[in-house]
Amino acid sequence: MRAEVLNILLIARRDLARFWRYKYWLAGQVAMNLADILIFGLIFNGVVNRQLIPDYVRFVTPGILCLSLFISSFSIGREVGVELRREVTHYLLTLPVRRESLIIGRLLGGALRGLMYQAGFLLFATIILTVPTPRGWAYILPTSFLVALTMSSISISLSTVTRDFNLQATIRSLTYYMLFFVSNIFYPQAVIALRLGPLAPIVNYSPLTMATNIYRWAFQYDVSIDPLYNFIGLTLWSAIIAILAYRLYIRNLLRD
Repeated sequence: MRAEVLNILLIARRDLARFWRYKYWLAGQVAMNLADILIFGLIFNGVVNRQLIPDYVRFVTPGILCLSLFISSFSIGREVGVELRREVTHYLLTLPVRRESLIIGRLLGGALRGLMYQAGFLLFATIILTVPTPRGWAYILPTSFLVALTMSSISISLSTVTRDFNLQATIRSLTYYMLFFVSNIFYPQAVIALRLGPLAPIVNYSPLTMATNIYRWAFQYDVSIDPLYNFIGLTLWSAIIAILAYRLYIRNLLRD
């Protein structure tokens, strides 16, 4: 058991180390996330209805925490897709590591990328919003892990369902729009209800809506939110998607 845990950590550390090779890509993503906060805030502060959102920068900052996890954790899927296309997976299967440990290590490696990348944005959020209480941090940290694991799992799942690069890119783009624009990251509940009508409640069951709600509660933007309800929902989403990613990945590893 101890050996398997060490193998999982070894695989995860390998993927985390590879993440830092993309320095220029990371610098660009950090700049883009900061621009999301500043540009969205400056532009939309003068556009949105102040009765709905008094300060758009404070409103969108918790959602940007989810966005930062998506960008960083999703990067693991590109590498898994390239490995499958170039048949590097044959080499991986020869390693003295159980296949289950290999897959769990890859999922964990993607999640760790997200947590490392998001750390700076959490500090940024404490400056823009407020410093969370110890109970707030007790929700923030596991929420970040669950979102990072969910994004890592979705990315690996999408990269294993097809080996066609163009199709992968299309599916990833569609997933991005589905995840972020069917959520409350950029819009308040009143606007969602106005635009979607009877379909508006669907947004409440999005994993990113639940995570954003927890962040908004923890950073005391909206203390009326029930964090426990959202955390239970997010945990269920993460468990289902991680199991799906595990099954898809191991099926494609053994297919050739």
